[in-house]
Amino acid sequence: MKINVRNLFWNLLKYIGSAVVIMWLVFWYLSGSFWGLPRFGVTYYVATQKFMTPISKDVLFDGILKGMIASLGEPHSVYLDQKDLNTMKEHTSGTYAGVGMVLGYGERGLEAVSVIEDQPAFKAGIKSGDYIVSINGEDTNGMKIEDAAANIRGEAGTVVTIVVQRDSVVHTFTVTREEITLPTVKSHMLTKTVGYLRISQFAEHTAEDFNTQYNQLRSEGMTSFVLDLRDNPGGLLNSAEEVANVIMPEGTLVSMTPRGSKTTTYTSNGENTPIPMVVLINKGSASASEIIAGAIQDRKLGTIVGVNSYGKGTVQTIYPNLDGEGIKVTIAKYHTPNDRVIDGIGIKPDVEIDLPKGVSPSGTISDIQIQKALELLQE
Repeated sequence: MKINVRNLFWNLLKYIGSAVVIMWLVFWYLSGSFWGLPRFGVTYYVATQKFMTPISKDVLFDGILKGMIASLGEPHSVYLDQKDLNTMKEHTSGTYAGVGMVLGYGERGLEAVSVIEDQPAFKAGIKSGDYIVSINGEDTNGMKIEDAAANIRGEAGTVVTIVVQRDSVVHTFTVTREEITLPTVKSHMLTKTVGYLRISQFAEHTAEDFNTQYNQLRSEGMTSFVLDLRDNPGGLLNSAEEVANVIMPEGTLVSMTPRGSKTTTYTSNGENTPIPMVVLINKGSASASEIIAGAIQDRKLGTIVGVNSYGKGTVQTIYPNLDGEGIKVTIAKYHTPNDRVIDGIGIKPDVEIDLPKGVSPSGTISDIQIQKALELLQE
């Protein structure tokens, strides 16, 4: 059998040409630019062949994926590798090794949104609202929240040096990391009839613990209560919804409209007859805690006391990817029952009262915000 080399060559050339055209069109579509393929090729060549030290292909590819999500320009959307995803699961479970601090972005940069009481950062003296200047000597300017959190976390017993700015004064803290198991709900009776329930974050078991302690206080004579959401950075929406079931009658909790989807409305189902309540919030109250406070305020179920909350009014979900990785992406802004969008705005209290400078929330009747709550409940 005689092979026609000429025809074979031209057929091969046509296949290669077709493949190049298809690739060109794919990159044109993905990049939105006619020059997408050559731009990618030149960049890849420079990164792999001209950078001063060799770099592995998997590192470059991971960088492409992370850069794609980072280019969305939204601080809560991030590509999660296996380590990041496992860390996030640990945090929402309420058990992890770190210092007990939740990070976010404020007007001046990276800040401590919430410093969780009785945890290492709190005991060291870091306060909610402190701007994080550096972590172990590394400047945080432009640092992603997840990268900063990863730098702060580490093995229990090791230390991390955190430099913060507070009221134009720079403070340096050396904090010893601990294995943190967060009791997310605390409670006690303030008076014979007024209970106190504190939620530090909305984790996996928060609603179950809250329901147990709420019923315990009711059995002790609680006829009204103070719900303390100060320095609560939020957490799981379904956990907040289950807490709402305990304290709110049937009605809207929050709604959101993801891109290309119908509006999703979360509701409270009114498991118990509601009793009078005052909700305490501050600058460290964010996300799910703002959902609870906003619903109570809009539905006039209680009085909101404190100072303006953080203003994280967006909803994130995690989409799993292959190889144990995931993508955390912001899918919508949430709306309170009165259709308020509070992202970047926060919840404005019905009664504004701040703690004295340098004083942290205590959960006792010496706390002036709790004193105001007791006055309102007595009225």
